[in-house]
Amino acid sequence: MEKTLETYVPVVGRILLGTIFLLSAFNKIFNFSGVAAYMASAGMTTATPVFLAGAIVFLLAGSASLFLGYKARIGALLLIVFLIPATLIFHNFWALEGEAAQMQQIQFMKNLSIFGGLLLVLGRGAGAISIDARTAEAE
Repeated sequence: MEKTLETYVPVVGRILLGTIFLLSAFNKIFNFSGVAAYMASAGMTTATPVFLAGAIVFLLAGSASLFLGYKARIGALLLIVFLIPATLIFHNFWALEGEAAQMQQIQFMKNLSIFGGLLLVLGRGAGAISIDARTAEAE
């Protein structure tokens, strides 16, 4: 049972972690101007399109890396680098009041949990079912 968990659970976890980032990338790609306007309204008025394009690259590369288990530690790091400023800038519940503060605190805590999952991938690697594991076996 333990061997089965160690083999299959990491790949499921990586897919679940990567899905939210892939969907976020697609939203940003297909609603680029709307997302750029939202970013500007949150105070990111300098080089907004550049930051948005960079975020999309990090989201796509990071989620693909998690899905495939290829350079998964690097992919997790890319997503962490994306997640930290996104969380602090767009889910600053401490600067809000009432229901808005409560909703942003929920989003902040969700991101904190995702951050924890990414740290597990960063620390433990992709697991047995991954390109990383096959590459290590071939060496």
